[in-house]
Amino acid sequence: MARGAVSRSLPWHPVFLLGLGRGAAILLPPKMETRRAYPFPEIEARWQRHWLENKTFRAADPGESGSERPKFYVLDMFPYPSGAGLHVGHPEGYTATDIVARYKRMRGFNVLHPMGWDAFGLPTERYAIQTGIHPREATRRNIETFRRQIRALGFSYDWDREFSTTDPDYVRWTQWIFLQLYRQGLAYVADAPVWFCPALGTGLANEEVINTPDGPRSERGDHPVERRTLRQWMLRITAYADRLLRDLELVDWPENIKEMQRNWIGRSEGAEVDFRTALGDAVTVFTTRPDTLFGATYMVLAPEHPLVPALTTPDQRGAVEAYVAAAARKTDIERTDLAREKTGVFTGAHAINPVFSDGDPRARIPIWVADYVLATYGTGAIMAVPAHDERDWEFAEKFGLEIVEVVVAPGASPSPGRPAQCFPGEGIAAHSGPITGLPTAEAKERICDWLEQRGAGRRRVNYKLRDWLFSRQLYWGEPFPILWRGGEHVPVGESELPILPPDLDDFKPTPDGRPPLARATDWVQVDPRTTRETNVMPNWAGSCWYYLRYIDPKNERAFVDPAKERYWMGDGGVDLYVGGAEHAVLHLLYARFWHKVLFDIGLVSSPEPFRRLINQGIILGEDGQKMSKSRGNVINPDVVVDEFGADSFRLYEMFMGPLEQSKPWSTQGIKGVHAFLARVWRLFVREDDETGRREPSPSITDAGPCDDDLRLLHRTIRKVTDDLDGMRFNTAISALMVWVNETMKAGAGGRPIPRAVALDFVRLLAPFAPHLAEELWALLGQSPSIALQPWPAAEEKYLKEENVEIVVQINGKVRDRLSVPAGTPPEEIDAAARALPKISAALEGSRLIKAVAVPGRLVNFVIAPK
Repeated sequence: MARGAVSRSLPWHPVFLLGLGRGAAILLPPKMETRRAYPFPEIEARWQRHWLENKTFRAADPGESGSERPKFYVLDMFPYPSGAGLHVGHPEGYTATDIVARYKRMRGFNVLHPMGWDAFGLPTERYAIQTGIHPREATRRNIETFRRQIRALGFSYDWDREFSTTDPDYVRWTQWIFLQLYRQGLAYVADAPVWFCPALGTGLANEEVINTPDGPRSERGDHPVERRTLRQWMLRITAYADRLLRDLELVDWPENIKEMQRNWIGRSEGAEVDFRTALGDAVTVFTTRPDTLFGATYMVLAPEHPLVPALTTPDQRGAVEAYVAAAARKTDIERTDLAREKTGVFTGAHAINPVFSDGDPRARIPIWVADYVLATYGTGAIMAVPAHDERDWEFAEKFGLEIVEVVVAPGASPSPGRPAQCFPGEGIAAHSGPITGLPTAEAKERICDWLEQRGAGRRRVNYKLRDWLFSRQLYWGEPFPILWRGGEHVPVGESELPILPPDLDDFKPTPDGRPPLARATDWVQVDPRTTRETNVMPNWAGSCWYYLRYIDPKNERAFVDPAKERYWMGDGGVDLYVGGAEHAVLHLLYARFWHKVLFDIGLVSSPEPFRRLINQGIILGEDGQKMSKSRGNVINPDVVVDEFGADSFRLYEMFMGPLEQSKPWSTQGIKGVHAFLARVWRLFVREDDETGRREPSPSITDAGPCDDDLRLLHRTIRKVTDDLDGMRFNTAISALMVWVNETMKAGAGGRPIPRAVALDFVRLLAPFAPHLAEELWALLGQSPSIALQPWPAAEEKYLKEENVEIVVQINGKVRDRLSVPAGTPPEEIDAAARALPKISAALEGSRLIKAVAVPGRLVNFVIAPK
């Protein structure tokens, strides 16, 4: 049994606070375990119970007492409650937001700090298939485990706002929001090629498929995937592409996250150009460099392009069909890897380059199929200009295709024949008919005008972003509020919401490949002419709007009350959002899209959901690797809390290094932090081992603080305050450690700790080690809760150093030191330094070349022999 397991498994004895005046003591039953570095098990259990019973962290809604204070909404990314429970990496972000939440309360803010559960989705369904435990029951158990673990860490959540995405009331409003998207024309049905995972029995979005040496596989479970065409619900996120891009300027997010979203959206300006074929059809391409049209020497179609079968000649059909089948087994990332050798196959067909007349031999160019072109970008076809595109150059070199130079660097002359190397940059048009001699920007405009005048092309803005694949072939998800009647889809009435998953015992897809919900025939068949949609929404649906439901979780008439939404989401949305960078182009992009739709129809007041975003780093195993069951390096926080306590766990996770950095867990490291808290306990508390009586340490007195006490205290207040404002938790904790060390040194010399100073230190400690701080606050005779006490303020007069130490050097080497009043002029410091015996002796027999003084820090005498 782990240390602490006994004290956690037995019922708690009653503990009484005696007095609460100065000199208060805590009386413990004599048999209670007291052999620890400090008695954290009973301290932490008592204060967690106190906070819960007294609703200490309840946020005040508009109109309630406390809502007159400035609001601060601090949010954790929605956790998915898995059966394995938490490991020590999960609470890192939660600890950071909790410290901020506690700090902001003490600074006078009305803080909303909620917690809930993102509980639909594939992992629970797979667990149900493997164990026979219904997803609903598995979800309930998992939530209980997560809730217990999170409460054991002392996080200051407003638990009255807790919910799960699987709660019928939450499902109702998720489906209601989908209906708003549907009515806005932003939800539609399409037969789409999707990644399908036979092992998981569902289609996956591109973002949920990873490239491996063994081919594309599911991110969840690492199973093989394949391309299938399925009837899918799609959300028209592309309609918001420009605003999703532009409004990144409104938010305070890490620049790398913004850049990831910019790249995912992939806005580019250029032109669409029509290339006629012998079939009479036109192959349309999108290009950002229409100025290079005269250098297009071949075309490439994506393997999925609809014209590939029609354009392929009989003698090339076998090769093309084999190539298309092979490409279907590759991910987009694999296909577009710049380091990968280019592959392709000739269709046997040709197209006409519209910038040349029909009789010009340069007009007829071959059409190839190659997997480095994606059907999901642009039109799924490109004009290849190998002289000015690296991929096209590699392809042309490999297959012996023509290369024609049509752009040269400013001041350079065109090559007389085949260029020696690719030039992808901008420059001056060459060998390009009417645009020859024009700089790239002007050449683009001129050729676009020429194309539009002749009906051969048009200006176009293009995006890499595709519409959101919103269907999953699962059981455990939100059913679509959609009926099918006569081949047409119609929405259910809002009064019929929520539509809940029917009870099933078998959660696998049907033998003919239909989703699991198709097994519930009575549920599916509404009447002889009407059936229900059997796909479900992805788990991203519930996490797209949960931050809004936290604002008003019990509302039965609306998804959120408008007045409450304006109060909590005003000034740009959630004030602080903390979570992993892995959600940059999934949850964060999807939530922004839904929020903008709600904003457009007048249901929310801010154009963006999350004003400030911070990404925490990853806590690695002690072996420096990412924690995983397969590596055997997962550390359970329950074990850590049992042995060292929640306060030690919290403090260590923040002391490991800057929040944004990844760092390895170290059991030795948490022992050091635990020892620090034990020192704090001994500094403040005297315990009688026989009676269990605790009282403030005799070193804490009512005597007034001396100047040294006040200077140390106020320097600590300033440092901790500044670091908390900057979320530099590790250096704030260092400042607390410095205060303890200096105070213990002074105590060893007989100097007492003034009670007023002790109380201010405990306030500084409270956001980091809240259980211990509450206990010390009560022992010092104060009424609970310290969480609601005002934050101490640093006084400027105590921040000024009366004396500073000056290092005195000879030729850069330290020879002595001197103490002078702060602000002493350099010439006086110079004179005082020269008077020091060691320095005077060194200068006397030498030639002084120069004296360099750095105010407040050092004096350096540069000397040479006489």
